[in-house]
Amino acid sequence: MVLPLAVSALLAGGAGTSAASPGTGPTAVVSMGDSYISGEAGRWKGNSLTDTGSRNGTDRAWTGSTYDPAKVYGATAGGCHRSDSAEVRSAGAIADVAVNLACSGAVSDNVFRSSNGGVAFKGEAPQADQLAAVAASHNVKVIALSIGGNDLGFADIIKECALDFTLWYSYCYDDQQYAVDQKIDGVMAKVGKSVDEIRAVMRGAGYADSAYRIVLQSYPSPIPRGTENRYTQSDWSRLNTGGCPFWNRDSDWARDSLVPQMASRIKGVAAAKGVQFLDLRDMLQGREVCAKASKQVTSTVSASSKTSEWARWIDNNETQGLIQESMHPNHYGQLAAGRCLSLVVAQPATSGFSCKNTAGADESGMYLTPAS
Repeated sequence: MVLPLAVSALLAGGAGTSAASPGTGPTAVVSMGDSYISGEAGRWKGNSLTDTGSRNGTDRAWTGSTYDPAKVYGATAGGCHRSDSAEVRSAGAIADVAVNLACSGAVSDNVFRSSNGGVAFKGEAPQADQLAAVAASHNVKVIALSIGGNDLGFADIIKECALDFTLWYSYCYDDQQYAVDQKIDGVMAKVGKSVDEIRAVMRGAGYADSAYRIVLQSYPSPIPRGTENRYTQSDWSRLNTGGCPFWNRDSDWARDSLVPQMASRIKGVAAAKGVQFLDLRDMLQGREVCAKASKQVTSTVSASSKTSEWARWIDNNETQGLIQESMHPNHYGQLAAGRCLSLVVAQPATSGFSCKNTAGADESGMYLTPAS
């Protein structure tokens, strides 16, 4: 197994070489979990139908002559997709060092310690084991955790709902809601165990629970409600133009039932485990793929964090990047998530908050309200 380059570099030399006890050495903020915090889709600044060149300035991997995803994802371009704008990297001066251990596609078992059921993933040791190395050499102050979505099967839900729009002309919400209800108790138990595993690692490294904070976050909706979609569902524009192939009824279910259900249950885990809750369900409101309040990037409409979509569309023709980037916060969305993390860390660790955006503003317009 190998450590991520971010960890290896920290441990290879400089200020992090000597073992640090809590309260000494360089401070660190660490992100753990899945693609929603690793930085998946950070390659993209909005969505554009143009398939050549820089794709109207949306493709950050464009070199001027070819595409190099490593410009954004570094050495993890083929796997974990830890982007240079990932939440922990965009949060500003929370700590001296930002360490991203999260990995696209990770489930809870990939967070647990190997000694307690943890499973290696994409050639790396379980994330809790990686955390132990960081905790030993740095003064960890914040650990942000996003986990549970892959355990629940978010990718499969998106796939099935898209297929019901494009092939079967039927709704997905009823079958998918049933499947979610069957799984969610088990998923939340694993989310809770993920928190326990992090606590165990930190205690083993000599940290008191009060010496740092865990921020457990929920998920944003990448698609808008049916009435907030700028494309009609009666033709193929949602598929071929917008990259949001979902019926209104299924969109409403995802936005107003599935995402809130996950948020409510994750909030319950945070309360039970005594960690801080960050609710991101409304983070992309009005900035979702196909949202009326946002615009696609064109030759005359420039990429902008104030007007462009903050989530990656489904590339129907698969001519731009990887399909795994679909339905994740893009570069702009990650800047917003980073701002949310910095805002919540500035609040008391015992308080939970929802993070929302200000219409027409960039990521600096993110603000907190008490979690509902």
